[in-house]
Amino acid sequence: MRILVMGGTWFLGRAVVADALARGWSVTTFNRGLSGTDVLGVQAVHGDRTSVDDLNRLAEYGPWDAVVDTSASELPPSAVLKGARTLEPVSGTYVYISTVSVYAGWPDLPLRVGDALLDGPPHADKDYGRNPEGWQGPNLHYGRQKAGCERAVLAAFGGTRACVLRPGVILGPGEYIGRLPWWLSRAQRGGPILAPAPADRLIQPVDVRDVAAFALDRSQARKGGAYNVAHPEAISFAGFIEACLEVTGGSGRPVWAAPEALLERGVKEWTELPLWRTHAGAWAVDASSAVEAGLRCRPLRETIADTWAWWQADGRPVDHPRWADHGIDPDKEAKILASLN
Repeated sequence: MRILVMGGTWFLGRAVVADALARGWSVTTFNRGLSGTDVLGVQAVHGDRTSVDDLNRLAEYGPWDAVVDTSASELPPSAVLKGARTLEPVSGTYVYISTVSVYAGWPDLPLRVGDALLDGPPHADKDYGRNPEGWQGPNLHYGRQKAGCERAVLAAFGGTRACVLRPGVILGPGEYIGRLPWWLSRAQRGGPILAPAPADRLIQPVDVRDVAAFALDRSQARKGGAYNVAHPEAISFAGFIEACLEVTGGSGRPVWAAPEALLERGVKEWTELPLWRTHAGAWAVDASSAVEAGLRCRPLRETIADTWAWWQADGRPVDHPRWADHGIDPDKEAKILASLN
């Protein structure tokens, strides 16, 4: 197999490259050369995805059996459309990493492949679908943009050659957002830990290496389609925190607070207590079609242990603005814990 990875220097892109090289595949990567370093063994091409000249120059390195696109999270649909059309003549399957945020029902409703998507045309610019000023709901702008990007890939490659993967939360070594690293650091610090009740609430984060392996498997299958990518064997929040305490050797103990109590005290969902969200559909993503197609997920406890090992050895690979958004301030946590007694 000869593949092109759009991105390829950090987190998911790097995991895709590492797995592909381990399979003995020929790998070309395309990125700006600004975040992370190129993996030894790839053919690295540097350029800007929004530049027609750079895209045309990239196409000259083809052909490829497949493209795996891991770096379009901040691109508007129009840019993805331009790139996909440029690469279509020299590429087989196009595997696009999307998100469950494209669903109209996210995060309030359980999600299945085939459910309605948000609006978002393939030619939309970055301003399409912006949230109204003062909007307090989910980030529909992001969802509309990503839905438009999916349609852009479909417009260029058609349904038989465009494969769309829709992960929920991706964790694992190399994470740049800081969700799991924050919980690990908090567990190591010990003491009473503010935790979101109910303790038996199930969560479905998936390991970055398992997403990478599935993306490559779908590349090799050379088939189109859409798949939700979430852990089929969810873990409870209590089990998650317990695993964080176990791998870090922390002496902390969770203090479970009802959602109403957390919201009344101004705790921000999803960020101040990472992975916590009250919406019913946040962790109700049906990934059965992906499992039937070959998705295999390691136990989340293994992901937690491996992330701690990476975190202790290397730390975060790149600076990212979202890192600072995650984790509750220790003073705020202490005040809330005191108020719960």
